[in-house]
Amino acid sequence: MIARLSNAQRVVVKIGSALLTDKETGKLNRTWLHAFIEDVATMRARGQEMLIVSSGSIALGRRALGLPSGKLKLEESQAAAAVGQISLAHAYQEILSAYGRTCAQVLLTLDDTEERRRYLNARSTINTLLRLGAVPVINENDTVATSEIRYGDNDRLAARVASMISADCLVLLSDVDGLYTAPPSEPGATHIPEVADITPEIMGMAGDAASEMSRGGMKTKVAAARIATDGGCNMAIANGRTLHPLRALEEGARCTWFTARTTPVASRKRWISGSLKTMGSITVDDGAVNALRHGRSLLPAGITAVEGRFERGDALSILNENGIEIARGLSAYSSEDAQRIKGHNSSEIEELLGFAGRAEMVHRDDLVMMKA
Repeated sequence: MIARLSNAQRVVVKIGSALLTDKETGKLNRTWLHAFIEDVATMRARGQEMLIVSSGSIALGRRALGLPSGKLKLEESQAAAAVGQISLAHAYQEILSAYGRTCAQVLLTLDDTEERRRYLNARSTINTLLRLGAVPVINENDTVATSEIRYGDNDRLAARVASMISADCLVLLSDVDGLYTAPPSEPGATHIPEVADITPEIMGMAGDAASEMSRGGMKTKVAAARIATDGGCNMAIANGRTLHPLRALEEGARCTWFTARTTPVASRKRWISGSLKTMGSITVDDGAVNALRHGRSLLPAGITAVEGRFERGDALSILNENGIEIARGLSAYSSEDAQRIKGHNSSEIEELLGFAGRAEMVHRDDLVMMKA
């Protein structure tokens, strides 16, 4: 189980507000954050791609604005998020740069991970940041996402991000060390080291949030585990209060692992091939068919016909010249733009459309070959 973290290629780590901020003063716990970032830098140096989903903006902002303890009004939460996000982003940038790492801030709402066009844009941006060696720091866009402030949580957002970018490991760091058969304070409560299947019984073991700093409790963590494991991502719930929490997890610290039954790639391919309604079709020549069979992306030059009305992010059937469906994928262009660029070299896209779009009509990561 320990190797799931050290062997993972793409890791998402979610940090709860209770770890980042001091409950009494409301200030950032810089000692803890330095130790955590050192863990991130160590993992990044050995080739692992790292993303951080960070709570803390409202907790930091409420103290800066002098807001009282207890439940905040919606507009107060939004104001606190607007103030606290600046301090939070600056702290990450300062500490990551001390370890020679570039920090990127990405603010998302659940809609950005559910609506396909926004989903593709967010996925593309994060993948580009990772390819360029940056460490994205992601948070909910609390200032405008009112439904997320009322009902959302960064546990669920972290799981959706992990699924969206095909991460193979998600770690939820909080003030608990995993799932128990009952609240840990109750006599006879037993720690559960591994969950292979999220049954109704497992869901029933989850409790509520433990502090006002956190909007998520064990229920949201188990719900996040369902999202992550369905996407082929292993997930751990671990106590992050110790310094160097990721190192401690690698060395065998107590936690609960939720195991995925598939891989991120297989899960994504299954989603594209079987869960989405196709909105149109494109016919490709023999050269493009051969390229697709060798694992390459579909370029506009290989397209001979475009049928149907579709938008960027919609699912398409890819047909050979005999009209047989050979693949399905997510389109990088609308049907109108596809008609303009079909049969043309990718270098001509900017001249034809007036903007520099993607070189591929369907990227290989968004494409699945159909069985003969």
